[in-house]
Parts: sequence; structure tokens; C-alpha cells
Amino acid sequence: MARRGSYAKGVAKRGEILDAALEVIGRDGYSRATVREIADAVGLSQNGLLHHFGSKERLFVEVLRHRDELDRLAYGEGAGQRPDIAESLVRLVRHNARVPGLVQLYSRFSAEAAEEGHPAHGFFQERYATARGIIAEAIRSLQEEGRLPPGHDADRLAVLGVALMDGLQAQWAYDSGVDMAGHLAHFLDLVGLRSAARNPAGEDPDAGDPADEDPPAGG
Repeated sequence: MARRGSYAKGVAKRGEILDAALEVIGRDGYSRATVREIADAVGLSQNGLLHHFGSKERLFVEVLRHRDELDRLAYGEGAGQRPDIAESLVRLVRHNARVPGLVQLYSRFSAEAAEEGHPAHGFFQERYATARGIIAEAIRSLQEEGRLPPGHDADRLAVLGVALMDGLQAQWAYDSGVDMAGHLAHFLDLVGLRSAARNPAGEDPDAGDPADEDPPAGG
């Protein structure tokens, strides 16, 4: 019982550390966020904090996993499988643009994670594979309903969509004037995905653009 209680406390402390790191990195950016500042926020020494993660770099990878989990909870399980995937992508990019420190961290690690030895390599492999699968499934769903013109390769569009999102985030990390959501929306309009998702049968096309709405709080 004592061991299980100790484990539960350890899990709770890791969660507390990740929440604090998410706030610090989101506010200050990955380069200015320090282990000392995060440790102070949760009442630990730097060594005590790193005992839970091993290094600052590995801590930051876990922060990205934590952020993704919060996003999944906020948007709901399986939300990406609905045909409104295009609008969800635009909302997510807008949401990320409000947290510059995390955008910089995602961009920095995604650029470095091509090397298999990087701590974020497995994280980004899983993340992009999941994103491509969700987008491709959504496109096929729209095609089956006859809401997309013929000739679209769902897998190719999924790869292009994920690459575009990652590229826009990288641009934004170096130029805050980049309109990530606007460029992504333009791409989706070009392939017909966004209008198909926004205007299901029987819906008023002039009822408003869901992409202008804020996403649920949570990450």
C-alpha cells in the first residue's frame, strides 16, 4: 500500500511539474524557460525536478505530450473523425498562435527530431502519423458522401496538410507576422476540403464560420 501511495504521489507531482512547465514555456519560450523557474513553481530543487524526467530536454518533450493530451480532452475523443476536421485544424492553429513559447518549442523539436537519437523523435513520429490518419479518414468520409470533387488523393492531402501545419509553425517561430490559420484555411479552400466541411447538406452556408470561434479551454 505504501508503495502504491508513493507512486500516486509521484504521478501527481509529475502532473504538477508539467502544468507549471507548460505555463512557463508558453509564456517565456523554450530558450528562456529555466529548470530553476519551473522547480521553484512546484517547490522542488532543480535536481529534485530532474529526478522525475532526467534532463531539461526530456522534460520539454513530456510537456508537448502533456499539451497534446490536454487538447484531446478539450476537443473530445474522436472529434477528429468528424467531417468538421478542416475547421478543427484552423481553430487549433489559431489556438497555438496564442501561445508563442509552445509554438517555438514544437517547431524547434520537430526540426531536430528527424534524428533518431533526439528525445522527441518518437513523439513526432507518433504525432504526425496520428494527424495524417485523422485527416485522411476525414477526407475519405467527405468523398463517400459526395461532398468533395473527384480526384483528391486522401493520403497525399493528409501528408501535405500536416507538412503545411508544421511549416507554418516553423515560419511563425521566426516571424510573428505569419498568419498560420489564414494560410492553412487558404490551402483547405484550394482543395475543397474546408467548404465541404463547413457546408454539410441542409446547412446555411452564410450562417457563420466556425473557424472564428475559440476552441475549448484546456491546453
